[in-house]
Amino acid sequence: MVKTFTSHRLLLSFVFITCHLSLITSSAQVGEHRNDMAIGFNGGMVLSNVGFLPKVPQSMHQGLTGGLSLRYTCEKYFTSICAVTAEVNYAQIGWKENILTPEDEPVINPASGLPEEYQRDMTYVQMPVFARLGWGRERRGLQFFFQVGPQVGFFLSEKTKMNFEWEKRTPVYANGTGRTSSIVAQDTMAVEHKLDYGIAGGMGLEFSHPKLGHFLLEGRYYYGLGNIYGDTKRDYFALSNFSNIVVKLTYLFDLKRTKNPNIK
Repeated sequence: MVKTFTSHRLLLSFVFITCHLSLITSSAQVGEHRNDMAIGFNGGMVLSNVGFLPKVPQSMHQGLTGGLSLRYTCEKYFTSICAVTAEVNYAQIGWKENILTPEDEPVINPASGLPEEYQRDMTYVQMPVFARLGWGRERRGLQFFFQVGPQVGFFLSEKTKMNFEWEKRTPVYANGTGRTSSIVAQDTMAVEHKLDYGIAGGMGLEFSHPKLGHFLLEGRYYYGLGNIYGDTKRDYFALSNFSNIVVKLTYLFDLKRTKNPNIK
């Protein structure tokens, strides 16, 4: 309960900060005013895992992500270009288990003679909202940017990939052979909490052309503050939160641009 309460407070704090920065940048007249609106689409790869407690040995799950992007640029304060960005993305995330022996070798299932493999594929609609700062060119040339803010996700579906029968899996033997981990409850548990939420942040480069639009390359990290399974004392897992690493390309075209010949 303490962890859940702390997570909620942290998320609300980031939401407040993002909204506060948005209001400041949209209303303050200290810097050079902007009223630029751009829309477009994005796509890339997402590497994910789930932070289980008790711990489950994993490698990174690979999936695709893509969707719509929206950006409102409101001010240039000294050299910092202030904006608010939002996305609606379809994302393939989940976890992939490392089923190993004490010698760090793959576990060979006696029934099939193959290394045991388990992967959970899950699809979400993810909606991040960022406060963004950029430095460089706005209309023609390169710009470096950093952005951070809250993200919520809505569970759509899940699918399990495994090459062994659950009843015939290799157990952890008392003599130190077999699996190194006895934590297998997650393999048969469906998602309990359909809403995911957390904090995302990233940085990247943007190339702009006055006629072609904006081309962005970004690396992003997401840390989930919610759990996919129950986390009370009666539940098996105390933690089951997502971590995502995203690399994506985004293309934006201008719907509205500030009329100012001094903007470069």
